[in-house]
Amino acid sequence: MEFYRAPPAEAAPAGLRAGLRTVGLLAVWVSVWVSVWVSVWVSGWACPGPSAVAAEPGRYAETRRLMGVPWTITVCGPAADVAAAAIAAGFSEVERLERILSDYEPASELSRLSALAPTLEPVEVGEDLWRVLSRAVEIRDATDAAFDPTVGPLTSLWRQARRAGRLPSAERLAAARQAVGPESLRLHPAARAVSLERPGMRLDLGGIGMGYAVDRALEVIGRHGIAAAMVDASGDIGVSGPPPGSPGWSIAIAPLRAARPDGDAGERLILVHQAVTTSGDAFQAVEIAGRRYSHIVDPRTGLGVAGPAAVTVLARDCTTADALATAASVLGPARARRVIAEEPGCSARFVWQEDGQVRSDASPGWPTQASQTSR
Repeated sequence: MEFYRAPPAEAAPAGLRAGLRTVGLLAVWVSVWVSVWVSVWVSGWACPGPSAVAAEPGRYAETRRLMGVPWTITVCGPAADVAAAAIAAGFSEVERLERILSDYEPASELSRLSALAPTLEPVEVGEDLWRVLSRAVEIRDATDAAFDPTVGPLTSLWRQARRAGRLPSAERLAAARQAVGPESLRLHPAARAVSLERPGMRLDLGGIGMGYAVDRALEVIGRHGIAAAMVDASGDIGVSGPPPGSPGWSIAIAPLRAARPDGDAGERLILVHQAVTTSGDAFQAVEIAGRRYSHIVDPRTGLGVAGPAAVTVLARDCTTADALATAASVLGPARARRVIAEEPGCSARFVWQEDGQVRSDASPGWPTQASQTSR
């Protein structure tokens, strides 16, 4: 999900925050259209609190607000003190990365780099920023720039448009687009350096930074001796090994209708050393002149993606899942299906509205019910 792009005041609406605090069931609802919806939720989680709480013997969880949204870390550990130390280290890693990757914090490494545009010479960057920018460029090239880390000027303009309730003028769009595009960003691997080629550039890693932070948090937690952990950044979810006695972490994709009285959870995924991200227009959308637009900006047009729609991406890591979910939202199901099929270890499920009907599709490799049941 793309909450990283929203300032704290806009991220995670009250209804979502309430859902995140439901004891025994953590849910992120992605509304597709009034009574038609898709949701991703994870069962067996603890009620969040100020410190790690045992959800069940050997399982501990804690929730904190970082990057503008609630994060929950759940671990399976031999003792409470070991679990608490691992969880605290995971949160510390996210806090550290926020100071590097945020495009809202003027003092972040990303913001300071953007402020130098156009750079007179390549600028050396830290290892984390380099990793994220390198992966962002790979995804950009694989998606024909449907995902583009230089989209910052357009996202800023679109935020203003959403607040004003009207589309940006053609003149302002044209001016912002002058600072966006693959040719405006150059990477220099030998020097781990970056060149920003155009004035007015602003890098925006909102569609990939949160996923990267999930991956790094899992890595840090693993170094504390925790083999089974789950990190959920309000919908960007990464897991390591399975909980003891379980085939994996159970995540359900709800049926495309309102919740059923019998509690049917719909399609269920069993994940081990994988990540899942859902991107859509549920809580950060605007209707202008009778048309619904997402907060996700198409770098090629400068406007929000038309909705309603949602895409759920499975990948080997959350960095990839996050970026591909953003790109898939821009590309649409037909083109995104082909792109995701070419990415090793990735698959996706799409839901959208067309001619008044809700439709769905999946890319090759999307888990079948039979394959999940057999795990």
